[in-house]
Amino acid sequence: MNFPWLLIVLLTPLIGTVLLFIPKRFVAFSDQQIALYSSLITLLFVIVIALQFDISSSATTQFDVSFDWIPVFGITFHLGLTGISLVLVGLTAVLTPIVLLATEYEVQKKNKEFLMWILLTQASALAVFLARDLFLFYVVFEAMLIPIFFLVGRFGGPKRGAAALKFILFGLAGGLVMLAALIWLYFVAVNQLGRGTFSITALSNELKLDAWTERWLFLGFFFAFALKAPMIPGHTWLPDTAEQATPGTSTMLIGILDKVGTYGMLAILLPIFPNASIEFAPVIIGFAALGIIYGALVAIAQKNIKRTFAYISISHFGFIVMGIFSFTSIGMIGSVIYMVAHGLSTAGLFLTAGYLIRQKDNSLISNFGGVTKAAPVMTGLFLIAGLSSIALPGMAGFVAEFMVLTGTFQKYKIPAIIATLAIVLAAIYMLWLYQRVFTGTETKESSNIIDLNKKQILALSPLVALTLLFGFYPAPIIKISESTIAHTMTLVGATDPQPMIRKVVNQ
Repeated sequence: MNFPWLLIVLLTPLIGTVLLFIPKRFVAFSDQQIALYSSLITLLFVIVIALQFDISSSATTQFDVSFDWIPVFGITFHLGLTGISLVLVGLTAVLTPIVLLATEYEVQKKNKEFLMWILLTQASALAVFLARDLFLFYVVFEAMLIPIFFLVGRFGGPKRGAAALKFILFGLAGGLVMLAALIWLYFVAVNQLGRGTFSITALSNELKLDAWTERWLFLGFFFAFALKAPMIPGHTWLPDTAEQATPGTSTMLIGILDKVGTYGMLAILLPIFPNASIEFAPVIIGFAALGIIYGALVAIAQKNIKRTFAYISISHFGFIVMGIFSFTSIGMIGSVIYMVAHGLSTAGLFLTAGYLIRQKDNSLISNFGGVTKAAPVMTGLFLIAGLSSIALPGMAGFVAEFMVLTGTFQKYKIPAIIATLAIVLAAIYMLWLYQRVFTGTETKESSNIIDLNKKQILALSPLVALTLLFGFYPAPIIKISESTIAHTMTLVGATDPQPMIRKVVNQ
């Protein structure tokens, strides 16, 4: 048996959570140190796994850990690593210690509880990206609602109770529909394969669904993933949650957990329901393009910094979904890079602005102005995150957006052209926000803003480094994910359009 690296990665944040509640006379570290060290150890294990990952392997998954869980129903505890899941596991492992460092003083009271929920958020994200059994995926998909519910409800703003309730109701609604589809899929597998199974690999390779059944099962899973992503019109929970949540919570939610929706589309919808995916692709592409423009326009009109970031994310998730359902290699790989770029820029925006908001206990744009005079370092880091968010060349966001639009244009020209308009809108919402908050006349409220200290700069530096690295050299993400994307396209039966070559006839 190979060393169970994936199980170790999953258990590390859970062990850290347990250590938080051991009496201090038996532990030499503070609560903050325990949480940070466990997240850094998790990152170290992920780096070790990434270095051993074989990008040339034809295997569907690597580093598999599998044992019977509920054998009577064919349920296994199966963890496995694909190229796409490795990218998102890496994103989770990177962002969690950054959040823990950057939000050291975010919660003064009940700090132990806050750290516990952050680590459980990390563990649930890792589990859902590694799950290769559909029942296990569903269980973790639902369980990950709990940490965010308490992070928002216990540590959020004045309307945190309503925001937390809205968040969990939307999540449970999607989960309920997924559960119905999951049960239906199980009995279809029993009738067709002669055995009950929730193996994602077996369902992808062996199951042959009739068109009517496949359509409805696809819609059941897509509904849950679209709410999680979120796509319009099921997006309304995100601005309310982001406004009330702490910056650290919003980073974990939007930067990591919301990727579960788009990951589910890539890892579950396309391989298990290939025909329905192709059939519904034009409609989904249309909604994605609508979400891109809608999110950008509404972001321009916002008066609250955190709500602005939420609507920017809604626009960005439209790009990710568009790339997935373009069914072109460049578009689908671009969507994977976009998930990473969005996670990095979202963390940069929320955490940098979080320092600013926490000092004034207010996130209204009108309360700030001329911050750059008092906090030039904070201004610079915010600008870098903002420029990546609007896909400036040299930043990770540019590579992702270019690939998504190019891949989509190959098959869906009009939606791609419409989505391109968001480039202009992005410049408006981000640069106008930057202008109102950081430049111009220094307000009385901004004059006594304290700039970032060395520890806070250190916490945010990896975001800048990775944003620039993947902006100039995205090859690591491309190489890791391209074999999984190629396998997915084979299951779907999609091929890249061939370039049109015009024959020149000599007169």
